[in-house]
Amino acid sequence: MIIAIQAYFEAHRFIKKHKLWKWILIPGIIYAVLFMVSIYFFSHTSSNFIEWIILQTGLKNWLDRLNNSFLGFLFTMGSLLLWLILLLFYFSLFKYVFLIVGSPLFAYLSEKTEAIMEGTDIRFSFPQLLKDIRRGIHIAVRNSLWQTVYVLSILLLSLIPLAGWLTPILALLVECYYYGFSMLDYSMGRHQKTIPESIFFIGNHKGLAVGNGLVFYMMHFLPIIGWVLAPAYAVVAATVSMYPLKQTQK
Repeated sequence: MIIAIQAYFEAHRFIKKHKLWKWILIPGIIYAVLFMVSIYFFSHTSSNFIEWIILQTGLKNWLDRLNNSFLGFLFTMGSLLLWLILLLFYFSLFKYVFLIVGSPLFAYLSEKTEAIMEGTDIRFSFPQLLKDIRRGIHIAVRNSLWQTVYVLSILLLSLIPLAGWLTPILALLVECYYYGFSMLDYSMGRHQKTIPESIFFIGNHKGLAVGNGLVFYMMHFLPIIGWVLAPAYAVVAATVSMYPLKQTQK
């Protein structure tokens, strides 16, 4: 995990040194605009959804009859936690759509990063590009389905008082892992590893995936600039963190 976090600082120095800004800013600006639009729609729909759940389950009427301040506090906290989990779930779906659309560029950026590190030239191959796109879409769909299963389970747990307070942390760790997984897999595919081999390898190096995804999410606390830089920085950082492992295997 520490290696994955340090890799972001190395990625920043690497991007500055080799002037890769055009590969960072173009997808970053598109991502930032889509991110702002998606959050706008989420803010207008999430509160209505939570209110609908409360009314349909009869929780509001039950709490009104009890008139208990402590239960009211627990209910308010539960609603807040539910909103946070819904935000993560909504953002997760948006993120995977962007990963699918941006897979050609992310695959190329990962390949370019490693080529510069090894001092070699990139040999463009259209069949290989199509292969990378198919693999990126496959991984994104696979990870989104598994993450949805876990998040729905966590969503049910969030309805349990007290125990549900830990659910945003669990949801965030799951989110970080699967995003980092997608970033690391670009290197795995380039090293001619099959998807099952990639799943096995990354499953045994969960810290790399979680660390990569964690910094990606932390960058979103820096408005605009962080949103623009986060996607491409995650790709470069994942490639940098995987490179020593490749050298060790050699």
